[in-house]
Amino acid sequence: MTDATNPRTTVERLLDAALPHVAFDGWSDRCFDAAVADAGIEPQAALAHCPRRAVDLAAAYHRRGDAAMVAALAATDLAALRFRDRVAHAVWLRIRAADNREAVRRGTALFSMPLHAAEGARLIWGTADRIWSALGDKSRDYNWYTKRMTLGAVYASVVLYWLGDHSDGCQATRDFIDRRIADVMAFEETKARVRKSPVLKPLAVALDRLLSGIHAPSAPRDDVPGHWESPND
Repeated sequence: MTDATNPRTTVERLLDAALPHVAFDGWSDRCFDAAVADAGIEPQAALAHCPRRAVDLAAAYHRRGDAAMVAALAATDLAALRFRDRVAHAVWLRIRAADNREAVRRGTALFSMPLHAAEGARLIWGTADRIWSALGDKSRDYNWYTKRMTLGAVYASVVLYWLGDHSDGCQATRDFIDRRIADVMAFEETKARVRKSPVLKPLAVALDRLLSGIHAPSAPRDDVPGHWESPND
């Protein structure tokens, strides 16, 4: 099968060829050109599948980690774990899937640049979405969004912590994940108490009514992560 008819194989080949160069050149044009040469792919074919050059390869590397996390999670028996521990374990599996720390470090720097910050945010959102989906999240209202925003923030902070972690087996990172998930659960418990408070319950009910038009996407979309339905829809 040729490169023109098998884009996934082309991108994977380019990505595998690029990784040895990332530590020296970052996710840069020089890295991309070296990957094209090493993979033996025609430059025009490579550009057809990666028009943003190394940026597309960096995004592909991130999504490869997401896929590895989902596969590892599917192979794990989660029945005995509390739900909070399932989330923490999923985040840990995603960190373990990042098998090239320097590639992650360089990618973090790339996607923190203003030009690529939106792409970085989409990738983090995608990671959080894949974790929640793999764990069987059934929410379809505004909670679909808040869960992903919260977990995305947790994951981003964990990555930064992990990049500087030199503890044995990255135990410090695992402990950090547990602390962050505990913080999130404490916030959720506070929300539940607010809803039961005689004083604040009317405010919570009013807020729920205001947000009742927000729904999770009915199908995958590239432009926005969901949609709003007005009461007249």
